[in-house]
Amino acid sequence: MKIRRALSASAATAVLLPVALAAAPVAQAAPAEQMPPCHEIGGHHNQAFVGRSFGVPQSITLGTQWNTFNATLTNTSKKEMKSFSLSAKVSNHVYNPGERYLSPYADLQYWDPAQKAWKTLREGEVASGAVPAPKTLKPRESVHVQLRFRVREGLPLGDQAYDAYAYLTGTFVDRYNGMDCTVSDVAGDTFFIRQK
Repeated sequence: MKIRRALSASAATAVLLPVALAAAPVAQAAPAEQMPPCHEIGGHHNQAFVGRSFGVPQSITLGTQWNTFNATLTNTSKKEMKSFSLSAKVSNHVYNPGERYLSPYADLQYWDPAQKAWKTLREGEVASGAVPAPKTLKPRESVHVQLRFRVREGLPLGDQAYDAYAYLTGTFVDRYNGMDCTVSDVAGDTFFIRQK
């Protein structure tokens, strides 16, 4: 799935109001994680976010070199997004039995403007985690995050083509047919790993 790199024509004319991540607390994602996605209970697929990113390379080589990119998610709906949260992840799609995940070999960080430092995201063996975000996102507001990732040497190559991705995901709580549910979308892109 290729991620949109630019705003649609109608959204591009909107005035984007940036949200400062430095002063924003980390949104509490636990309640949202217990809710079903809205599209799984007959609700809409995402029609509220526009995601864009710049800098994810089409392909990378294994090693210690960081790949830096910027990701933006904009609320293009008319509603205020409640229980808003951000997370980021570097991994790959696995389609067949026996295929491996690259995430144990990946490193992922986001830039913390308040502390002027890169912060590592990792959950167990997965290069992912929560990124500080406001708890609500008003119409036409945007969140901007700078991220960087790398995939270290040691990842087995040769017998598997890794359909990899680096995504920033925004999620908020919506309501459909009297049920609370979540809506999510991503900003980022896919990449391939090439032999040296």
